[in-house]
Amino acid sequence: MFDGRWRSNFEKGLRPVGGQLRRTGITANHLTTTGLVMAVGASIAIANGALRAGLLLLVLTALPDVLDGAVAKASGTASPRGAFFDSTVDRVSDALLLGGVAWYLASTQPGRIAVLPLAVLAASMLVSYERARAESLGFDARGGLMERAERIVVLAFGLLFESLLVPVLWVMLALTLFTALQRFAKVWRQASAPQVQPLSARWRSRRIARASRPRRRRTLAYRRRS
Repeated sequence: MFDGRWRSNFEKGLRPVGGQLRRTGITANHLTTTGLVMAVGASIAIANGALRAGLLLLVLTALPDVLDGAVAKASGTASPRGAFFDSTVDRVSDALLLGGVAWYLASTQPGRIAVLPLAVLAASMLVSYERARAESLGFDARGGLMERAERIVVLAFGLLFESLLVPVLWVMLALTLFTALQRFAKVWRQASAPQVQPLSARWRSRRIARASRPRRRRTLAYRRRS
C-alpha cells in the first residue's frame, strides 16, 4: 500500500536529505549495504531473545532502505544495477529477520509455531515475485495491503509487545497472502484485456506489406513470361 500510493511522493520529500547525504560522499549502495548489516544484527538479536535490541536494529535497517533511493535520485546515479542490488538486499534482509524470529520461537514456544515466520517469508517472497514477473511482462503489480513497508511496521509492533508476537505473525501471514491475491488479480485483469498494437508497429507492418507487393507482382510476371 505504501509503495503503490505514497512512495514516490515520500521520496520526493526526501530528495533534499538525499542531496545532503550525497555531499558527504555517501552513496546509495553504501546505505543499502548498511541496511543489510543492520538486518544481520537485528536477526541475531531477535534469535537470542533480545527483542527490544532487535526492534532498534530493525528501525535502523529501515532507515537506509528509505534513504538509498533518495540519495540515488538526488545524485543522478539511479540505475538498473542499483535497483537490482537494492531489491536483492531487501529479500535477503527479509529472510534474515524472519529467520531470526523463527529461531527465537523455536527456543521459546512449544510445537511447530516456529514454522509460522517461515510461512510469512514464503508469502512475502511470492508478493515480491509477482511484482518482478509482472514488470518483466510490461504489467503493473504494485500495491496491496501488506507490502514490505507494512510488514516491517507490523513486525516492529510484534517485537515491541512480546506477548503479541505470535498473533501479529498470523495477521502478517493472512494479509500477505491477501496481498498476493490482490496482485494476482490485478495482473490477471491487465493480461486479459485486449492488447492494442502500438501505432508505430502498425505503420511498420503496413510499410512492410506495401513493400512486398510489387515484388510478388514482378515474380508472377516473370513466371508467366517463362
